[in-house]
Amino acid sequence: MKLYISDLHFYHSLLNTRMDMRGFESTEAMNSYMISQWNSKVQGGDIVIVIGDFIGSKRPHEVNAILRRLNGKICLIEGNHDKEWLNKEGVDFDRFEWIKPYAEIEDHGKNVILSHYPTFCYNHQHTRDTNNNPKTYMLYGHVHNSPDEKLVNEFQEITRRTVVTNAKGVTGPIPCQMINCFCMFSDYKPLSLEEWIKVDAERRQMSLSGSTRQSIL
Repeated sequence: MKLYISDLHFYHSLLNTRMDMRGFESTEAMNSYMISQWNSKVQGGDIVIVIGDFIGSKRPHEVNAILRRLNGKICLIEGNHDKEWLNKEGVDFDRFEWIKPYAEIEDHGKNVILSHYPTFCYNHQHTRDTNNNPKTYMLYGHVHNSPDEKLVNEFQEITRRTVVTNAKGVTGPIPCQMINCFCMFSDYKPLSLEEWIKVDAERRQMSLSGSTRQSIL
């Protein structure tokens, strides 16, 4: 099974008190919880694609200590914080199936675009399957749950309201499907594409409900 997650930032202790406000009492506690959550989900044959910002350490022995404790096969889409350890001698790079800056893969009949940074107007964005459902999903990270994520969501809503005629002559709204695989949205567990689709839909519905309540008040 293919699973996805982004922005774990192992060893990045400042995320406990800034930006994410994760609230762990220490770096060790954060690392331990994320490893436990990962391993509770990931089986030996599963492939986990980390969509950037995997480990926030420059020390090869710390990187290897994390890699040794995680179940499954690991792939990495490079994030901006991964540059701190990706060129270090002594890192066990054999632990990775592959490391790429960007990838396009297939997952149970769906196209999956993988980029650490949100990619607007991504490849195959207009495609639908034979049942007229979206066929391509853009999975990203980087923005965590910041104001930038709100801007990405606003772009999606605008795009989904835009009506076009595609290459097959079919007229309709653009099926824009961009999913932020930020680890805190899944309680630090890698999820399948179908699971992320469900989590994303529920999160958007909660956000919409919250906006509606605010407007009423």
